[in-house]
Parts: sequence; C-alpha cells; structure tokens
Amino acid sequence: MKCCFRSCERNPGLSFSRGRAENCWTNEELQSLWFLLDKHQVPPLSGEEAMISYESYLQVRDKAGPKCKNFFTARVYAKLLNNDPYGRISIMHFFNYVMRKVWLHQTRIGLSLYDVAGQGYLRESDLENYILELIPTLPQLDGLEKSFYSFYVCTAVRKFFFFLDPLRTGKIKIQDILACSFLDDLLELRDEELSKESQESNWFSAPSALRVYGQYLNLDKDHNGMLSKEELSRYGTATLTTVFLDRVFQECLTYDGEMDYKTYLDFVLALENRKEPAALQYIFKLLDIEEQGYLNVFSLNYFFRAIQEQIKLHGQEPVSFQDVKDEIFDMVKPKDPYKITLQDLVNSCQGDTVTSILIDLNGFWTYENREVLVANDNDSIGTA
Repeated sequence: MKCCFRSCERNPGLSFSRGRAENCWTNEELQSLWFLLDKHQVPPLSGEEAMISYESYLQVRDKAGPKCKNFFTARVYAKLLNNDPYGRISIMHFFNYVMRKVWLHQTRIGLSLYDVAGQGYLRESDLENYILELIPTLPQLDGLEKSFYSFYVCTAVRKFFFFLDPLRTGKIKIQDILACSFLDDLLELRDEELSKESQESNWFSAPSALRVYGQYLNLDKDHNGMLSKEELSRYGTATLTTVFLDRVFQECLTYDGEMDYKTYLDFVLALENRKEPAALQYIFKLLDIEEQGYLNVFSLNYFFRAIQEQIKLHGQEPVSFQDVKDEIFDMVKPKDPYKITLQDLVNSCQGDTVTSILIDLNGFWTYENREVLVANDNDSIGTA
C-alpha cells in the first residue's frame, strides 16, 4: 500500500509548532489505520474493492485512537454509502477521505506559517516565500537552475493570484487556496514518476514554466527584459488584432509603454484559459471600451472591424458584421437583447468562442470553418 501514502508526503517538511503538531498525522499512523481497516474488511468484495460494515467501522474507531474519532461518524459513513447491497462502504474510499482531510489540515497549518498578518490571507510575497521553500521538496523541479527560481516562483504565484484574486486586492484567503486544485497540481510534482503528458498539462511543472518564460524571451527581440506592443503582436500565431493589443497596453500595467514578465503572465493565463470566468473577466474589461459593464453593437463592431481588415489583407471575401453580430447574440442569449454582460458570457459557456471571434483572426477562422474542421476530424477517425 505504499502508493496510498505518497499523497501524505506531498506536504513540504514543515516545522509545525508543538501545539499544532499534536493534531498532525505521521505516515506510520496512517499506515496503522489502513492495516486496521484492512483487517476488519467484511466479505464479499465489491468488484475489486474491499468493503467494511458499519459494525466493523465502529470497531476500528475504538481501536484506532483519539486522532481518528472525528472521522468515524455516522454522517461520514452515510456520505460514503454507494448502493452496496449489504450496506457497506469501500475501505479505499473511506481511507482516501481521511487522507484528504489530513492533507488539508496539515497544508492549512503549513500555509498559516506564512500568514505574517495572521488574518487568514496570504499576500503575494507570502506565497512567493512558501513556493520558494517548497521547490527543494519537489523532485520534478530538481533540474531547475537556481538562477531560474525567481522566474519560476513568479510564474507559479501568478496563477494563484490571477484566478483567486479577481478584484486584485493583493491577497488571497488560505481557505480559497485549499479549496482550489492548484495546490494539488503543484504538489503533484513530488511524484518522481509523473508522466510527460501530466507535466506538459501542469502549469507548475518545469517544462511548462520554461515554455512560458522561453516564449517571453523569444518575443523580447531587443533583449531589454520587457515587451513592446510590436513584440507582443508576435504572440502565439501572431494573429491577435492591433485594436485588441492597443487595449491590452491601455488597460494593463506597463512601464514606459512596455510590459514586464508578471503582466505578460496575466495575459497568457487569460488567453490560454478563455473558458474560465477569471480569464473572461480579464478579456471583457478590454472589450468594454466605454466602461459601461456591457458589450453592445458598437463595441462588437469596434473590434470586429480589425478582423475584417485582416481578412482583406489575406485576400479573402469580406464577412458581414451583421451576420457575425447576430450569431454572437444567438450564442450568448443575453438577458437584455441589446447588451452582453460578463455574466451573460460566463453563463452562455460560449465566452471563449465569442472572445476569439473578436480579437484573433485565427480564432475567427476556426469558428468560421468549424463545420469543415469537424468533417475533416471525422474523416481522419474513419480512416484511422
């Protein structure tokens, strides 16, 4: 059962205060609990799952010690019931429940050590310190040069603040950090056997951080450590409209008209996660040129004209704005038939498509040729 305990080791070597440490679990204690549960399993197996009855569950509670009492409640048992004909629960499901609770408790303590103000929040500098001290405990980051640590920490911290601090207050609730999946992704890097695919899809992995920073360096043609509007225009497929890029530099924090790495990270997180409310909020603010809290026909036309100009440059047939406008309103179905709010975009689950149509020629062509692309995909599947 070694694999069962790996997630308990995800937490960095935290120096807990004595009072708090009494409530923390060691791997030996968790292992003892597993052996007790296994010893009290009640046949028959459910598929390949070992099961336990309520009576045996209470017996384990009495033998497991005071730390376990809070987990062995009737409420927890009822919560884990899953149509077993004998009224039993899965030992593994219960053990995973305990592990998750233990991990949350110990991680809360670990994060609290960095809460300098003691208010249940972490500021940016607090989270930076936490992640910096976490790096040596993550085997998947062993290959990172120490000179890259500050850029890695900046890259990791931005994801937390971009998604968990939408009002840009400069602090995040520890409770929100624990409730989201980002810590799971970060601490997944303790797994020495993490697959290449998992690393590539994990924002916090070394390959991902190096990819994002490498893109930034490649865009920085004059090597001054900052990005001008012209340099940023080569981002991705180099098909973002100049009108949209103008708005990025009008609204986002710049230094003498150029963008630093931290501002670039917000830009990347928004464009790579266009289905997420926080990303849509970022893009919506740029589209809302009149700062009215909604998009109307004027704002849609303002941005789509730049798409039309790029279409002409490519020698393609012009596309009617009226048609595109009608399609956007049909997709979003806003409460007010003449205005699209951020909430309308989020509720429609079409925000990524709508924003792509308005800011990115490549995104528009993908939408415009969606039926052809689907047909080609189906042909590929059929011949595979």
